[in-house]
Amino acid sequence: MDHPFYEPLSHLDASFLALETPTTHMHVAGVVLFDGTALQTDAGGIDIERIRDHIAGKLVYIPRYRERLAWTPGNRHPVWVDDDHFNFDYHVRHSSLPRPGTDEQLKRLAGRVVSQPLDRAKPLWELWVVEGLNENRFAIIAKIHHSMVDGVSGVDLTTILLNVTPTFEGEPVTDWKARRVPSPSQLAVAEAARTTRTAIDTLTNLRTLTTRGREVALSVGGRGLAALNSLKSGWLRPATRTPLNPDLGPNRRFDWTATSLADIKEIRKALGGSVNDVVLAIAAGAVRRFLTKHRDFNLEGVEFRAMNPVSTRRADQRGSLGNQVAMWLVTLPVDDSSPASRLEKIKAETQKLKSTNQALGAATLVELSRGTPLTIISLANRVVGPLMRPFNLTVTNVPGPQFPMYLLEAPMLANYPIVPLWAQHGLGLALFSYNGSVAWGVHADFDAFPDIEAVTASIDYANRELLRAARARAG
Repeated sequence: MDHPFYEPLSHLDASFLALETPTTHMHVAGVVLFDGTALQTDAGGIDIERIRDHIAGKLVYIPRYRERLAWTPGNRHPVWVDDDHFNFDYHVRHSSLPRPGTDEQLKRLAGRVVSQPLDRAKPLWELWVVEGLNENRFAIIAKIHHSMVDGVSGVDLTTILLNVTPTFEGEPVTDWKARRVPSPSQLAVAEAARTTRTAIDTLTNLRTLTTRGREVALSVGGRGLAALNSLKSGWLRPATRTPLNPDLGPNRRFDWTATSLADIKEIRKALGGSVNDVVLAIAAGAVRRFLTKHRDFNLEGVEFRAMNPVSTRRADQRGSLGNQVAMWLVTLPVDDSSPASRLEKIKAETQKLKSTNQALGAATLVELSRGTPLTIISLANRVVGPLMRPFNLTVTNVPGPQFPMYLLEAPMLANYPIVPLWAQHGLGLALFSYNGSVAWGVHADFDAFPDIEAVTASIDYANRELLRAARARAG
């Protein structure tokens, strides 16, 4: 019997739908560069049909890419259902820059692509294959809604689409038939049953809590304490408003730069801390330089915080879509003129975040908001007010493979990620490490950052400044 299929979104995944507005697009994206020499046609372009067939052959491994949103009657909770009108050609698009296309032209195109919201009546993703780049390169601009994917599972998707060795033959495109979409009445009945099961599970858990006694109570208490620590870290207290925090328009700019992973490890070895600590210290130095040099902004007394996503994805959850991520709030000491001192302060702060288990605390707060699509950001907005801004900047750092990857025979050269901009957050920094290099994607509001190149130049400056401090310390 052909049973109808649907899958409810988690409350965290649903929150990214709820937080989206006409000026805050909740899709993640990236610009991936390839050496296209092996995929060139006799006419000088790239073999787009081979690329399209290769992508189509991989969809069997990522069924979410053929699913669209639907909503349950009554509580209007979003669910995934198969798109029985799925059109591959809509989602995989072919474009070209005027030859020989430059990186600047590609960045402008990427900014225009990410300025447009995804169509919620269709599966929430697009891939733009862009040829015409100089040096025999082509690019893929990937855009996918945050409700489908977080940074780490995005890496898993990359490993599905790419290979560790050149591949001459793609996988065959398999036949696909949409599973039946449930009717509104079927959704209502199924959701009522699911709610009942949840209530029964809650009672069972309470009985388990009673029988297991002190051990479980301590565990629950630990989660509560972690949640309290997370709230106290700044979620209910506004950060200082800076020129990085304007009211947003719908349009975006995109730029990028890259740093050597070896340099970051050299800094870590000399000055201590984790790779993520060093990244946050570079971000702090870049913010300091940009605000003082390019915005003439006085940093005295400024409380500047970064939201730093931390993966909570277990090893057995690799390859699954959806979000398994919690959020740290990290104060960046942008008022400190010493790069080594800034790193030392960040190390102390992240160590405190770890010791108080605030990743668990943030995840617990999301769970406590179940029943309404809230993240702790929107929870803070409700408690303190609609103008609440608990952080100034998102800095997300995703580790990638440290060996070459290939799309068919084309080696991947770089992957520059794009993180969404929240309300009153005109700038976002996303990093992806690959094959010895760390790619920085700089995403910004179009009107507030006409000089976006000054941000990337500030990142480069802050990296060199910290590296000099590390080498001075090492002697």
